[in-house]
This record gives sequence, C-alpha cells and structure tokens, in this order.
Amino acid sequence: MATGTFDCAVVGGGPAGMTAAIYLARFRRRVVLIDGGESRASLIPRSHNHPGYPDGIHGDDLLDRMRQQMNRFGVSVLRGKATDIARLPNGGFAIAAGQALAADHVILATGSRDRLPPLDGALDHARRGLLRQCPICDAYELTGQPVAVIGAGDCAAGEALFLRHYTPDIALLTLGDELTVAAPVREKLEKAGVRIVTDPAADWEFGEGGVGVTLGGGPVRFRAVYSGLGIDPQNSLARRLGLDLAKDGRITTDAHQETSVPRVFAAGDVVTGLNQIAVAMAQAEIAATRVHNLLRVREDRCLADSL
Repeated sequence: MATGTFDCAVVGGGPAGMTAAIYLARFRRRVVLIDGGESRASLIPRSHNHPGYPDGIHGDDLLDRMRQQMNRFGVSVLRGKATDIARLPNGGFAIAAGQALAADHVILATGSRDRLPPLDGALDHARRGLLRQCPICDAYELTGQPVAVIGAGDCAAGEALFLRHYTPDIALLTLGDELTVAAPVREKLEKAGVRIVTDPAADWEFGEGGVGVTLGGGPVRFRAVYSGLGIDPQNSLARRLGLDLAKDGRITTDAHQETSVPRVFAAGDVVTGLNQIAVAMAQAEIAATRVHNLLRVREDRCLADSL
C-alpha cells in the first residue's frame, strides 16, 4: 500500500502515466502511480503506427508490458481513482484516492474519454476495431474501403475530410440530427464527395466483415465506422487546482510540460496537442525529467541554482 510523502504522484495509468513513473523510478525518486484502470489505450484492437512494432500491438498488450517494466523498478501503484487534490502550505499536494497521499510534485496523465454514439455494446465494438475513434491511428488500414463517420458537427466533418485522403467511399451519418456545420464546410464535404446522410438508423449489425446499418434508403455496409462526436478531457483535478485550460478543456503546458500552477505537470491526451501514444510518452519523459531536475536543484546537486 502506498503511504507517506512522495517526490511525485502520477495520476493516470495509461502510456503517459506509466512512462512518467518509469522515468522517475529510474531517477531513484519516490513515485506513486494512481491508476483508475480507464486508459483509452485498452480500447485499441491493434496499433500499427506505434514505432517499434512492425506487426502492430494490442493496446492491452502494450499496457501490460509497461506495467511489467514499472514493477521491475519498484513503482508504488495505487489502484483507484483520484477524487480530490489540494495545495499544501509547504507547496506540495494532498491527494485523495481511496486513501490520503502527499507529494511534492504531481503529473496529471488523466487522459480523455471518447464520446461514443448511443449504440448497444459500443465499447465492445471499439475493442474489435469496428467502431473507431482516431483516423490518425488507423485510417491507413481502411485504404480504399467504405467508411462512415457518425456525427453532425465540425468534429465529424473534419474526420470525414481527413479520411477522404484514404478512400473515396465515405458517408457522414447524422442519425437524424441536422448537420450543424457552416456553409463553407458543407461545400468542402460536397467537393470531397462525402455523402451526407441525415436519415435515422433503423438497425445496426456489427460483424467480422464490417458494420451494416439500415437507413432510409435501405441497408448499407461499411468496413468500419468512426465516432465523430469528440472527446471529453478528464480535467476535474485540473479544475480543482485552478489550472489554465484551453477552450476544449485540455490542459495548457509550457515546454517542460509544467502547467500554470508550479510543481504541477501534465502529459498525454489531457494536454493540448496531438493525441498519440508516442507523443504522450514523450511528454511524460519531459515532465518526469523536469521534476527530477527541480529536485536536484533543491538538493544542491545541480550546476544551476534555479531552473
């Protein structure tokens, strides 16, 4: 059980959080990882764009490898969700996660949550790669195949336009909602040949060969369907600390991944920027190294007197 005061508490057990914990442990810092078990990476059926895995890797397999690596370096892991955080008089932080913890520094790697369409078994469909979230991650595997995007706003329109680079057979399914994009965006969709279908869906069928949906014009089949409904950054702890947030709710950071509150860092999908595993890991490495260097300054084991 994690007890006492830590050099750093890392909140979030996805690729960003575990990378930060691994680095801090190898820096011989006392680190605790608070893992609520909700990493988006667990939904990845197989990532083919994560460097170093030419045959791809399942999200759960990647997470398991990282857990094994953490365990080798003795990272303290607290299974549970961090529900509260507050600044202490000494500049550190008190964190509630089923028990009370204290830490000199904090790295928030709380991620984002996908907005899934109201379909039965949506998470299972995502794990099978039939309902997808990230065309940057996996559009390549759908080259030349029929694809649909669910949504009626700018997010869905943007994904449809992105996917057009890979296949000419794209439909934007509003599922009965009115398309709410500006006229110039609609013109771009039409110019790109994206079919806009406003009919409600009468039936869905998710199978090994793809996704079948019955619309007003009858049954249509797609190799995969993307949810273009956006994401919700998991920023409740950031809000409690009063961190500066971007318009989309994600945390803004400086070049060292430090937030607007001293000693609080952030990495991964909860931070502004590109939501990719490799990016999340790099941000975590930067944050963990900065925490270590700040502690070295305090210990008078650094050439500089301040950073």
